[in-house]
Amino acid sequence: MKLFVFDHCPFCVKAMMIAGLKKADVELVYLQNHDIDARIEKVGANMVPILQKPDGSYMAESLDVVKFIDNNDGNPVLTPEVHQDELVQWAEAARDCVPYLLYPRWLKVDLPEFQVEEAKTWFYDKKTPMLSVSFEQAFEDTSHYIELANKALQTLEWVTLPSERSNQLSYDDIHLFPMLRNLTVVKGLQYPTRVRQYIDEIAALTSVPLYDDVAV
Repeated sequence: MKLFVFDHCPFCVKAMMIAGLKKADVELVYLQNHDIDARIEKVGANMVPILQKPDGSYMAESLDVVKFIDNNDGNPVLTPEVHQDELVQWAEAARDCVPYLLYPRWLKVDLPEFQVEEAKTWFYDKKTPMLSVSFEQAFEDTSHYIELANKALQTLEWVTLPSERSNQLSYDDIHLFPMLRNLTVVKGLQYPTRVRQYIDEIAALTSVPLYDDVAV
């Protein structure tokens, strides 16, 4: 199977997580961010991740891809989501800071989906309207957004570590980890000890790399 992704896309990370956790025979293929045609020709829409199944057909929608990979060997391992309310609260707390921290940094690190200038320009033009300021201003105001993010991270003390549940992952993890993993691209965040351990344990279990070494 082939999994077409962007490395920075949290929806893609969901699919990457289950592929890594199951040690599935899945080849990661990184598309260029601006290459809309490469997505539309496969699934009729501008979206990722896209999975090419063993029969050669394509499917999209991240959770559908997660379920397909988890069930493909007849031995699904993910347990149901149980922290819906907490996840909603986290998303609300993160909304006013996380995009402002991440968007500018994706163009400052070497990601496979931004290997040509057109890809960077497309991302900048599409994402800037989603912020209330420019990428440049958001990056300049990093200390402000880090302060907000640190407060948001404090709301995650409810997480249970994989090591506390026999390394069994759930759909809660599929929803939560991708954003936390992406935040490792931000230098200077103060993670509660438990949250940082959660990130590290899931990264190890799923073979999804973190950004600590290139954090900006």
